[in-house]
Amino acid sequence: MVKIIASSVRKGNVLEVDGKLYVVLTAQNFHPGKGTPVTQVDMRRIVDGVKVSERWRTTEQVERAFVEDVNFQYLYEDGEGFHFMNPATYDQVVVSTETMGDQKAYLQEGMTCILSIHEGVPLAIELPRHVTLEIVETEPVVKGQTASSSYKPAILSNGIRTSVPPHIDAGTRVVIATEDNSYVERAKD
Repeated sequence: MVKIIASSVRKGNVLEVDGKLYVVLTAQNFHPGKGTPVTQVDMRRIVDGVKVSERWRTTEQVERAFVEDVNFQYLYEDGEGFHFMNPATYDQVVVSTETMGDQKAYLQEGMTCILSIHEGVPLAIELPRHVTLEIVETEPVVKGQTASSSYKPAILSNGIRTSVPPHIDAGTRVVIATEDNSYVERAKD
C-alpha cells in the first residue's frame, strides 16, 4: 500500500478504505471561498459492487492499493463478460459487466485498453481518451447556421447521445471523448 494525498486521487485509482478495496468512479476537488478544501470521491467496492461516497480534506492521506496497469486488447463479449488479451503474453482475462460499467458502449474489437490488475483480478478499465464513431441520426443542416457556436443533438453508432456542431450530418465519422461523451472533431479518415 502507498499513502497519497486525497487531492491526487483520480478516476480508476484503487484505494483501500477500512480494509476493503474500492475503485474510484469520480474524484473532484472543491475549494470553497472559506473553509477547508475537500476532495469528494465516488467509489465502488470491488467485493460486492456497492457504491459509496467519501469526502476527505485535500491534504488527508489515503491508501492506494498496489495495482498493475497493463495494456490489454479487447476481443469479444459473451455471457461471462468482456474478454481481453495481453498482446505480450497472450494471457486472457474476463472483465465483469459491473467492472465495465457504462464504458462498454465504446468498446471496439481490437481496441487497446489499460486494465488495472490486483492479484490477477481485473479491477478497473481505462479506455482510450478518444474513439471514432459514426453519426447515425441528427437534425439536417440549417443554411446560415454553420458559423454559429450552437450545437445540435446527435445519436452515435453505439447508441449514445451527444451534441455536434451544426455542419455535421448523419453518416459523418467523428472523434468523441470517452470521458464525457463530448464531440472533439471530425474524423480524419
